[in-house]
Amino acid sequence: MTNHTVRAFDQELGVLTHKINEMGGITEAMLVDSVDALLCRDQAKAQIVVKQDARLDELQHEIEELAVLLIARRQPMANDLRHVMGAIRIAGDIERIGDLFKNIGKRVGAMDAAFLGHRMLSGLQHMSQLVHAQLKSVLDSFAQNRPELAKDVWLRDGEVDDLHNSLFRELLTYMMEDPRAITLCTHLLFIAKNIERAGDHATNIAETVYFIETGHPLSGPRPKGEDTTGYVFRPDAE
Repeated sequence: MTNHTVRAFDQELGVLTHKINEMGGITEAMLVDSVDALLCRDQAKAQIVVKQDARLDELQHEIEELAVLLIARRQPMANDLRHVMGAIRIAGDIERIGDLFKNIGKRVGAMDAAFLGHRMLSGLQHMSQLVHAQLKSVLDSFAQNRPELAKDVWLRDGEVDDLHNSLFRELLTYMMEDPRAITLCTHLLFIAKNIERAGDHATNIAETVYFIETGHPLSGPRPKGEDTTGYVFRPDAE
């Protein structure tokens, strides 16, 4: 490619990266705000989280369109092609993360918080902090072209799984001790699973970033905590 074409291509890749970063910033805010809405019983903040999902959908569509045009016009190869195709995959994972946080916002609006106490929420808050750290790190790994940071996120996935299993048992105990808490704890179980699934999508992004930068997939089975919950989760409807 001529120097002019190379510069134009780099600029278009920069636009892709910028849009991915914008999507990531929105999802980080959605996670923080959805958990804050739960902790503070803030219905208005929960509705803001729900509404933010529309912007994620728009950005994902823009990224897909730009990536298709880039491939058609520039015919990228090797690392450049991995970057373009990887952006499509990352955008899809981020959009799904946004859906999960939107679902949390919807559940906050539907919950009767009469029995909501700090003990019930401490584990959920801790898990959200772990996933937030994963999400921030993996987005940084993409923006800074750091495969080693992506691999670190990939290796930490089991921590969230273990905490989710512990939280499941804790909430089950609350339901057994006080039948009045069954409905509320069921909502919290679904919220916990949404957060855990967001961590899985962050790990998907880590795998994509690593492949973009190295040209090789992360080797070995993905580190996972043992699933001791004994139930099958059906994701919330979009």
